[in-house]
Amino acid sequence: MSGGTWLDWRRDGLDWPHRVASRFIDAGSFNWHVQIMGPETGSTLLLLHGTGASSHSWRHMLPLLSQRRRCIAIDLPCHGFTRPRAATDLSLPGMTRAITALLRRLGVTPDVIIGHSAGAAIAIALTAEEERARQPQVVGINGAFRPIRGERLFSPMAKLLFANPFSASVFSLLAGSTPLGGNLLQATGSPIDAEGAALYRRLLTSSGHVRGALGMMAAWDLTGFDRCVAALARPPILIAASDDPMVPAENSRQLARQCPGAKLALSERGGHLLHECNPGFVCRAIGDAIDRSSSEGVDAA
Repeated sequence: MSGGTWLDWRRDGLDWPHRVASRFIDAGSFNWHVQIMGPETGSTLLLLHGTGASSHSWRHMLPLLSQRRRCIAIDLPCHGFTRPRAATDLSLPGMTRAITALLRRLGVTPDVIIGHSAGAAIAIALTAEEERARQPQVVGINGAFRPIRGERLFSPMAKLLFANPFSASVFSLLAGSTPLGGNLLQATGSPIDAEGAALYRRLLTSSGHVRGALGMMAAWDLTGFDRCVAALARPPILIAASDDPMVPAENSRQLARQCPGAKLALSERGGHLLHECNPGFVCRAIGDAIDRSSSEGVDAA
């Protein structure tokens, strides 16, 4: 993916949450921004944000989860500070291949993959690629497991916008000079803190990041996703907010019905960015469910 301006780590990353945990790694078609926190021994958690977000969205959860476990949070391809070095494929299979290349470069096999929104679908696709006995535990937070509302209109629109690099530039200009960024955050239904709102606005002023989000939306196709779900050895852990206006909690309920033994934790409030405005609830649900799943083991049949 070419075109657009990108965030500059030397300028835009000076006050980035958990900056000391950040590192940059070349793998596949990308120069990745990765944050690693927690003990080197024990289980490893991989955290995948959703479309249009970045590693900053885990800023409150990382200190909690990394007390006992190794945590790896990444900026998805063409998001945040992860820049493309060659032609990119931002579809679900393309994202899966790219992250697999990064994990191989890191020499890491996660025990748990935690994904938010579209990141939750990527987590399931990544897990389904592994042999059953080696599969990590999947945790989905407000998971986008079904086509988004208005997909018949939105997907073609995203394709048109992505095809024109000037669209992202205009969007970024408006995000930096008008209330557009704040309006988009209000649409999530989540009362996130001022720091988080400022970081989202910073991301939206990067036309490269905006093009990455548009490209991901334009390429998003869940055809065949049910086969990935059927390949899971462990039932997923699902967390959702009942008041999420962007991805209905019914997405998680439906997947829970589809996967016998799935664990579902519902919060009455929190909106789409539940993990940012109520990290304690999400971390408790994750920790309790992971501990139970570990004691139950994996059916490798």
